[in-house]
Parts: sequence; C-alpha cells; structure tokens
Amino acid sequence: MRKCADERAIVSCRPRMKREITLEHGQRSAGARKVSVSAQNGKRRYPIGAELIHPNKTHFRLWAPKAKHVDLVLESTSDKNAKRSFHPLESEKGGYFFGLANVGAGTLYRFRINDAKDFHPDPASRFQPDGPHGSSQIVDPTKFKWTDADWPGVKLKGQIIYEMHIGTFTPEGTWRAAADQLPELARIGVTVIEVMPIADFPGNFGWGYDGVDLFAPTRLYGTPDDLRYFVNHAHSLGLAVILDVVYNHFGPDGNYLGVFSDHYRRRGNANDWGDSINFDGSNSGPVREFFITNGRYWIEEFHFDGFRFDATESIFDKSDEHIIGAIGRAARRAAGERSIILVAENERQEVKLIRPRSEGGDDLDGVWNDDLHHSMFVALTGRREAYYTDYLGAPQEFISAAKYGYLFQGQPYSWQEAPRGTHALGAPPEAFIAFLENHDQISNTLAGQRVRFGTSPGRYRAMTALLLLGPWTPLLFQGQEFGTSRPFLYFSDIGDDNLREAIRKGRFEFLSQFPSLASTETQEQLPIPSDPNSVTRCKLDFSERKKNKQLYDLHIDLIKLRREDSRFREQTTGGVDGAVLGPKSFVLRYFAEGNGDRLLLVNLGNTQLLDPMPEPLLAPPLGFEWTTLWSSDSERYGGPGTTPVATQDNWTLPGEAAIALKLIPETTPRRKPRKRG
Repeated sequence: MRKCADERAIVSCRPRMKREITLEHGQRSAGARKVSVSAQNGKRRYPIGAELIHPNKTHFRLWAPKAKHVDLVLESTSDKNAKRSFHPLESEKGGYFFGLANVGAGTLYRFRINDAKDFHPDPASRFQPDGPHGSSQIVDPTKFKWTDADWPGVKLKGQIIYEMHIGTFTPEGTWRAAADQLPELARIGVTVIEVMPIADFPGNFGWGYDGVDLFAPTRLYGTPDDLRYFVNHAHSLGLAVILDVVYNHFGPDGNYLGVFSDHYRRRGNANDWGDSINFDGSNSGPVREFFITNGRYWIEEFHFDGFRFDATESIFDKSDEHIIGAIGRAARRAAGERSIILVAENERQEVKLIRPRSEGGDDLDGVWNDDLHHSMFVALTGRREAYYTDYLGAPQEFISAAKYGYLFQGQPYSWQEAPRGTHALGAPPEAFIAFLENHDQISNTLAGQRVRFGTSPGRYRAMTALLLLGPWTPLLFQGQEFGTSRPFLYFSDIGDDNLREAIRKGRFEFLSQFPSLASTETQEQLPIPSDPNSVTRCKLDFSERKKNKQLYDLHIDLIKLRREDSRFREQTTGGVDGAVLGPKSFVLRYFAEGNGDRLLLVNLGNTQLLDPMPEPLLAPPLGFEWTTLWSSDSERYGGPGTTPVATQDNWTLPGEAAIALKLIPETTPRRKPRKRG
C-alpha cells in the first residue's frame, strides 16, 4: 500500500514558478508564445488553484495527469459569447501543470485539456460566481480586513453548539443576514456555530452535502468576503464558527474532476453515495494533498475554528495515517496558536477518532452521539422502528450515556445484525456531542416535524433540561431554542429532471425503512426535494421568539444555569453517577468537593412518590439538605408550578418534569430515629 502525502510532501511539491504568460486578457496566444520571467517576490501558499502573487499577477497550478497539455482559458464573461484567450501551461512531474498570467482578482478562467472543445472550471476554484458549471474566478483573500487578531479560538470543553443552514436560517438565506442574528445567539449563551456544508453545488438550493467545488464557498449565500465578514463578526461577539465538511464523496452533478484525473475516486468500492474517494490506492498522494490543502485553506483564509467531518464511516483509508487525522493535524498547524475544534459524525461509533495518534487514533476532539439521540427520541415519542429499534428510551440508557458516552460499545445490534460501536470507557464526557434535533433526524420524519410536536410539553421540557445540563457537549439545531414551528425538510435542486427524480426516489426509499412512512398513501404525502416550497417552508420566523417566549426562556435559563453553576459547567470524567428511580424516572448526581454536589431528577412518567427510597445517591451529606435549584415545572416555562420535592419523610417527583437540586445547610435538624419493638 502506497504511503500517502503528509504536510512535508505538500511543501515539497510547491512550484518554482519560473514562467509567466504575458498576453493581456482578451488576446489569443499566437503560436502558443511563452515568455520566461522570474517570480521574484511572489510565492504560493497552496499547491493547487489560482493564487494572486501580485495585484495583477496570478499563478495557476493544476493536477491533471490525464492531460498531455493544458491551456489556461481567460474569459471576459462566463457565457458562450465571451471573449477568450488561450495560454498553454508548463508541465512538471507528477501530472501537474502551472503558469503565471498578468491578471488579477475578478478574472474569469477555465482550463482546456488536450485541445478539446469544452472548457472546465478549476478543481480548486476559490469561487464559482455562476455555479459549478460556469467559470472559475480569481479571488484576492487579502482584500478583507480582519479584526480578530486577538481571537484565541476555542476548545470543546464547555461549549454550546448551534447547527445552522445558512440558506434557511434567515428569510434572506445569506451570510450577511445570518450575521445580523449572531448577537442574539451570543446573548442567549451559544458559543459555537456549526455551519452546514458550503462547498458549491449546482442549482438554487440544497443541504450542501453534494458539493463539488470544495474550495469555493457557494455563491448562493454571498461572496467569499461575505463569508469572511460572518466569521469575523462571530469572533467579535465571542462566537466560534466550525464548518461541516464532506470528504466522503463528491456530488453527482457539476463534478469535473474526472476530466483531469481518474484517480480521485475508487471504482468498485462504493459507499452510500457512489464511488468512494481514493485516499490509499494508486496515485492517491495528490488526492490526499487536495483534501489536506482544503482543510488548511478553510482555517487560514476564512479563520474557521474547526470542522465537523461528515459520515466518516464512509471514508475508506488503510494508509499509515488516516486521512481524517491527517487533515485535522494539518488544520491545527494552520491555526497556529489558535485552538480549533475537530468533531466527527461516525455511524459505526469508532472511538479511535478521538483517541490520540500515539494510541492509533485520529486526534479529534469529539463525536456525534446518535445513541443518546435515539434513546431520547424513543422516550419522547414511543417510536421504535428502523434505527430506533434497539433503544428503549429507558432511564438506564440516559444514566449510561452520562457516564460512558456511547450506549453501544461492541454489543449486538439487531437492526444491523452485527455488533455496534467500540470501547469508549474513559473518554472525556465533552467528547460526545448530544442533540435532540439535527438536520438529519428532523428530516427523517413525514414532514420534517420538530420533536416537540411528537410528545407532551412536560416531557419535552424535561428532556431539554437533560440535554442542556448533561455532562456531554449539547448541540441545538436552528430554531430549536425558541420552539420554532418551521420544519426542516430534505431539499435538493441539483441536476436535470432525471437526476431530480432519482434523488426523489432514493430519498423516499430511504424513508421507507420506517414502517410508518412506507405505505403508498404516506409516500404520496412526502415533500418533493426539488420543490422550491420545500425550502421556503424551512426558513425560520424569528417572530416566534416572542410567540414562543416560554420555550425560549426555558432554553435561555438552562444555558445560563449550565454556564454559571460550577458543577453543571464542569465536565469531569467519572464525575457523574446515576440511579434508576422508577420505570420512567432517574437521578444523576454530579459530585463536587466542598458539598457542592448537584442532583438532576428526571421523571418522564406520572407523579411518583419515593417511599421507600433505598438509593444512596439521593442522600445528602451530614448537616445538609437538598433544595430546588431549578424546575421545568416553573410557570415561566408553561409548567404547572414548582412544588417541594424532598422532605424528611419522603420525596415526590413531579410528573413529566426535571428538577435540579443543590445542597444547603440543614434548616431543620434531622429527626432522631424512633425506637420500635
């Protein structure tokens, strides 16, 4: 197996830049004329793409091993009537081509391979103003004036993550409009924005997971500098921004990589979206270079604070250094002294992702915890179908998740008829990202319905308390914090009518794994992904912040309690224990020195009297008693009102509620035991 490129290999393949194309934009090269000059002051930062090395001088470098020769095509416009000039590039070992041109930012260009009639965008294009099928555009990354020089970055511990789809987060669906909402997110205590994928894709809308131009932020949300403004503004408010990146497949439309090389994809080794990417096969070094460079690029040129790696179980790599670890380590080096967050989605629950490299791991900070979500969903809705089959929504599951992270760490898993997960004991609690909602789970319902509409208000308040006070790292999905009524549907505008129909059928087939969504009558009600109304329905209505003030206050108060209470804020391995109190009730005890313990009581059933109560986790230290710190039953949140829980006679757990208790010195001396017999 070929050993793949590391950071040193990327540096070594930077070109000497010894030739320059001198023809002015709009002229045709007569006899493929080239003029040798010295690029004295300019140098590349990345091994591929178009880079300005002077205000009106751009260096181009392309990996195209299929080509015998490559022409740079400079264009006056992106339409068929554009004036074009053709300029041959120099070739070098390894299938690379390069050259200099006297053009600056804003110039449109494409490449021509082997004198073909068709021209193709740059695989490492920094911007596609007319989408993936159009021309690439030279971008000046230094034009934007950053003001975040003192921004230290963030570490995962202590964060509240907020997942956002830029196209539906605001009615406008732009970076600038989203930036206007950031002060409110900072005010309520969100600390990290997680942006769904932004690599450009065809069409007028989509989730972003079918990106094809991985270096080009999609034109649908604005310009590259609009993205820079968003990140810079977030940093000014104390918010970090991490980017969801898709390194497991390319989208089915607008991907021209095959024109330049047959080595980007591995034929015959498919994942859920088609051919997988070649990270460890023949000629995989430049492919790895492409993705490692992409990770560096987002960190350096857009100041992102890290990544969420999508569906890493579908990334196949047997190299000595797994590509996700390689990208992550290169990204950390690119960030310098600034701390970044690296988390992964992994359906197989492979804990090696968060283990250090010295233990064979990939050095990431966190992983999404689908197990906990599935238990929460079953507890709230009672639905045990498809991938919810192996979850009971029982109290023990929530205790185990609080103590150990994943619930399945190698046990049999009937839904897949195989063991699920790997050993995760000892992993830090903050490494597990917990959520009641995310883009996938909301959309995997009949009409993209939010979870709160599938359960009772009391159970939803109680589960929200568990999410936001648990020892894991909580994640909210856009609008969840104020109980939005807007759904989140799967929508995609890519391709022609045939591809759109194939996407519709594929989506409906996926949902048919849920028996409740498999009937012909139900399938006929499913929203069509390519229908523009599917997008419009998902756009948030911020007036619901006032309309749903009780739910908004619930989230605001819980985030504040987590942030300000030293014990709920602390995420310590082994710092939490729990006990089952009834069929639908349990307690978590957060241990602290100096009688600073906390209890979180959760009861998803009816009111329960604890008498007797032979559970030592409920016992206060000598000289102390428990008192209510916070209750989901508060009228402030639409509850029936807070009532006492703990007395010297017994405890009463309110039905469908969560109660946080703290220790205070005894207000009434303990009664002495009565002598009997």
